[in-house]
Amino acid sequence: MAALSNEVKAFIVQHLACYETPSAVVEFVKQEFGVITTKQQIELYDPTKANGKALGKVWVDLFQATRARFQCVVSDTPIANKVCRLRILDRMARRTESMGNYALTAKIMTQAAKEVGHAYTNQQKQRRSRG
Repeated sequence: MAALSNEVKAFIVQHLACYETPSAVVEFVKQEFGVITTKQQIELYDPTKANGKALGKVWVDLFQATRARFQCVVSDTPIANKVCRLRILDRMARRTESMGNYALTAKIMTQAAKEVGHAYTNQQKQRRSRG
């Protein structure tokens, strides 16, 4: 295993906190720093995994702060909002229908139904009757 500088460690922790896979982080580290690592070495820097249980407090704090910021940014991203996704799907469905592409329109309608909680299936009824 390559000895990693604090700069590389911080890079790894921050990418893992943003839900990057260890395999992807291996590639990012190689591209950014020219350092060869392994998936197993990268996993040591994820405190949410068993391999990262012994991670130092500094890195755990960095991970948690980065994850919190990332989740906040994601929630501010329009496409992460259900209403935004439904509007886009509505535009797509109207366009594909006007083009006569009914198969794609049906797929888009199915996706829209999934966005609102499987309203197109009997799964919704089953959930209600259980509660």
